[in-house]
Amino acid sequence: MYANDVALLVVDLQPDFMPGGALPCPQGDAIVPGIAALLAGGRYATVVATQDWHPADHASFASQHPGRTPFDTIDLHGQPQTLWPDHCVQGTVGAALDPRVDWRSTDLILRKGMRRQVDSYSAFRENTGPDGERPVTGLAGWLHERGIAEVHVCGLARDYCVLWSAQDAAISGFRVRLLWELSRPVSTDSDSATRIALDAAGIDLL
Repeated sequence: MYANDVALLVVDLQPDFMPGGALPCPQGDAIVPGIAALLAGGRYATVVATQDWHPADHASFASQHPGRTPFDTIDLHGQPQTLWPDHCVQGTVGAALDPRVDWRSTDLILRKGMRRQVDSYSAFRENTGPDGERPVTGLAGWLHERGIAEVHVCGLARDYCVLWSAQDAAISGFRVRLLWELSRPVSTDSDSATRIALDAAGIDLL
C-alpha cells in the first residue's frame, strides 16, 4: 500500500471511450483489469474517479456545428477546439463508469464537461471559457485538505484528459506520476508528443 499522502486519479474510464463506443481509444479496454485490481487491492488510501458528463448539445460535439465533422478543429473562446463525436451524454449507458470495476472504494467521483459552452479535459480545471478563464473544479483544494502530496494518474484518454489532468496536478503543487501502461490514447501517433509534454511538466512515468 502506498503512503496515505498518495492518491490515485482514474480518468474517464467509461464505455464510450472503449472499443465499440462513441469515441473509442484503441485497446482502451486493456487497461480495465489493471485498474480494477488497483482499486480492489486497496493500494491507495484516496481514490478519485472522473466522469465525462456532457449535455446532449455540448459545444465540443461536431453535431452542434453545421458543416463540421468529428476531429475537425474550430476556434472556441479564442482557443483551438477539437470537435468530437457525441459521447458521454448525461444519463446514457456510454457515460456510466465502467461496470467491470468495483467503484465502492472511490472517495470522490468528479463529473466534468457539464457546461454546454465549455469543454473540460482536466480533472482540475475546465478548458478556457467565454471569459477567457479556466475555472478550477475544486479537486486540488479537496486533495490538499486530505494531506495528499502525490497523485498517480491513469485512464482515458492519455493524449487529452489524462495528460491535461496530470499537467494541472503538477501546476497545483502535487508530485505526479502517470501510470503509462494503465492509459491509452485516442490517437496512437500521439505517444511521442505526450512523453515530451510530461517530461516538460516534470511528470514521471510509473
